[in-house]
Amino acid sequence: MRWRTWGWRGRTGFDKVDLYTRGMLYSLVWIAVLVQVLMSVTRPVRGAAPAALIALAIVLAVAHGICGTALTARGLATYLGRGTTDRRLVAVAAVSLVANTAAVLALADCTGMREFPDPGYVFSACVVPFSCAFVLIVPGWVSMLEQAAVSAAMSTAVGLLDGGSALVAATFLATAFGGGMMAVATRTSAWTLSVMWKLREAKDMEARLAVAEERLRFGRDMHDVLGRNLAVIALKGELAVELAQRGNPAAVDQMVEVMRIARASQQEVRDVVRGYREADLSTELAGAQGVLRAAGIACAVERDEGRPLPAPVQSALGWVVREAATNVLRHGDPRYCTIRLRASAGAVVLEVENDGAPRAGSEPGGSGPGGSGPGGSGLAGLRERLRALDGSLDAGPAGNGLFRLTAEIPLPRTAAALVEERR
Repeated sequence: MRWRTWGWRGRTGFDKVDLYTRGMLYSLVWIAVLVQVLMSVTRPVRGAAPAALIALAIVLAVAHGICGTALTARGLATYLGRGTTDRRLVAVAAVSLVANTAAVLALADCTGMREFPDPGYVFSACVVPFSCAFVLIVPGWVSMLEQAAVSAAMSTAVGLLDGGSALVAATFLATAFGGGMMAVATRTSAWTLSVMWKLREAKDMEARLAVAEERLRFGRDMHDVLGRNLAVIALKGELAVELAQRGNPAAVDQMVEVMRIARASQQEVRDVVRGYREADLSTELAGAQGVLRAAGIACAVERDEGRPLPAPVQSALGWVVREAATNVLRHGDPRYCTIRLRASAGAVVLEVENDGAPRAGSEPGGSGPGGSGPGGSGLAGLRERLRALDGSLDAGPAGNGLFRLTAEIPLPRTAAALVEERR
């Protein structure tokens, strides 16, 4: 179902951290708003303040929460280096802070500061929506100055409303400590999220570098094969032209040599391409285990050491291992992966099982858009390769949060029998 792709289980580890961090920051803003709203409808306030003032205070608290949420979102983007914060939004949020605080102080004036319910908590909640966002867009020392200024202004206002020295001191400590702690929590959460974003970028860069390295390797192989032979062909062709212009019959011998070298070069290119496209099962198993462990994924390989498998079967299963490992790295967030290879008298079965989930929008178990694979990408390419050997491929959830890919290929009695059947 589509809603599952937006849920918690359908997200990768990076996306979960991102969702958790943003949800926590927005929750801090709206918890502060809820504190002010609940204070506005308590019995002391309803008994002393006009209904219009109470309604205005609630509206200003909600407006401050909306501004604080918007500023938090833009401030987080600024902190992560993925956007900038409009100064007009900062100004609007600051104005909403002042208006919200003024409304709360007006309610406190109506009830009397000494009768006002939980003034320390309420005044601290007034500054949270703005302070939690402001700390993301300014240096730390600027945020500390803002916290001190707001706390001093709040405690001064309490003193002007005859709150008494004890209440003034309590208000200053509550707003300074509460706002400061929320600011530190916000900055720490944003730093953690920035580290996760850098890890994601490093992982993507590693994948791109691996692709680029493979392209360079293939390019070097092609250059080594064709470079020398093409140079010889060019030289012998020029010699044949000169001999032909002089009427020397040796030109024919040179052209024959050119043809021989060209045919040899063609065969060498085919050998390079064949070696590039064919996958050795043992090499792929060791490579998959090494790559997954390097990525922090525990990988175990369970293999029956029985009869040797025919070369076409090994090549097909090698591609399955390669594609499955690629899928685990790109589209899943597992903690462990198990690769099982079982061979019997009638068939060979390869299972790749992990506890990760595919990314939203990707085909389960496949390489997804842009994936690599012979004859196509993802499951389609693997099924085509296995179908040529009368094999099958199944992929899907296996329960208990597991995802399993199973490839099965029937085995003939001997490798020679398989060659005869393919003919």
